[in-house]
Amino acid sequence: MWHDLFSMGIPVDEKIVRTVGVFLSMVVLLRLAGKRELAQLNGFDFVVMLLLSNVVQNAIIGPDNSLWGGVLGAAVLVAANSITVRVAAWMPVLGRVVRGRPSVLARDGEYDHKVLTRLGMLQENVDQAIQEQGGDHVNDTRLVTLEPGGALLVRLTRLEQSASYGDITDLRDRLDRIERHLEALAARRD
Repeated sequence: MWHDLFSMGIPVDEKIVRTVGVFLSMVVLLRLAGKRELAQLNGFDFVVMLLLSNVVQNAIIGPDNSLWGGVLGAAVLVAANSITVRVAAWMPVLGRVVRGRPSVLARDGEYDHKVLTRLGMLQENVDQAIQEQGGDHVNDTRLVTLEPGGALLVRLTRLEQSASYGDITDLRDRLDRIERHLEALAARRD
């Protein structure tokens, strides 16, 4: 039993190469699949993600089912991710390749239907994001983008933006000054 737990079925260097190879392959596949996959997982996408992890498991572990082999594979995955993130931050060109760029879904209250179609996004899903961020309809937006990480960012027109506490305080101060000015004018008339 102890032998099976701690004795790896493949050499350490093979385990590392397998893990890094699968990691890089998955990064490329997910990048090619697009941002929509990250933005919203529908039922089919969720099933694919679950099955994907099971499919690549054997490519990482090979014939090894040992505890040490699993820990080594996990450690290599975490290290590969950490290195990739740091290198992408250090080299902006690589960062843009790995992360991608935002996709403009709507501009000045008009959907870009070509982009929605290319990304496989439904207009109803974008409408929902607009409503969640304070708008009623795409007409209320200045810009709607799908960010590389999968977030939908909605920038509302000035008229549709909510007032902040600072805005209200500033308005209250202005009204107080106007009232004092009107009171001073009324006192001069009397």
